[in-house]
Amino acid sequence: MQDERPKYRAKKSLGQNFLIDQNICHKIVNAINPGPDDHIIEIGPGRGALTEFIVEASPKKFTVIEMDSNLADRLEEDWPTLNVVRADALKYPWEDLNNNGPCKIIGNLPYNIGSKLIWDIVSKVKTLEHAIFMVQHEVALRLTAQLDGKAYGALTAWVNNFAETRYLFKVPPTVFRPRPKVDSAVVGFKPLPLEQWPANPEKLSELIKLLFQKRRKQMSTILKKQWTLELEQWFEKEGVSPQARPENISPKQLLSLSKHI
Repeated sequence: MQDERPKYRAKKSLGQNFLIDQNICHKIVNAINPGPDDHIIEIGPGRGALTEFIVEASPKKFTVIEMDSNLADRLEEDWPTLNVVRADALKYPWEDLNNNGPCKIIGNLPYNIGSKLIWDIVSKVKTLEHAIFMVQHEVALRLTAQLDGKAYGALTAWVNNFAETRYLFKVPPTVFRPRPKVDSAVVGFKPLPLEQWPANPEKLSELIKLLFQKRRKQMSTILKKQWTLELEQWFEKEGVSPQARPENISPKQLLSLSKHI
């Protein structure tokens, strides 16, 4: 049956690029592997390209977070059983999910907020089982970067202290309307056991931001004001030169270092 409602135009202010390729949608949803016992949260469902396939899997609970009221209305019309939350995902209280049992999170994230959202979600949702996010290709490379590489940065170091990341597949601009000017990619996240999470994430966050704001400088220069004998001993113990740069320090070493500053 043809949809007779007025055609919805993407809003540039909200970074909306709608998926139109069903094969890609199916591939993304397959990556999260929704099942009848799952609680699925979808961020920015838009016109429901992924939503449709997730609904078919009949998860126990399915929540979508959509800040565009017109799209939220349409989602409720199309799937009356859907739990539609009208909210800005950047302001969503992700910690609240910890009171509701295991969950899986999926989303085609707007380019302008993807990194910030992922930063928050992986470090706040302790009940996360699995996450699948489509982001700008450059961000996907940062999320899955290896030590010493150009793409390795603050986002890499932070996320990898909470979850394992996996680059799944590249997505061309042609599967979106309107077409973005760059490629996208889908990344999978598998949380680390909670006992491996940072005990003091605020300290780690402060250190990572301090270091990678000056990533071209040597560690001894960046940490000059914080330098102590204890810090010097840490570098010796870890076999890391004080002349190394932030991109030469692994996520776990950064976590360890944050305890000594």
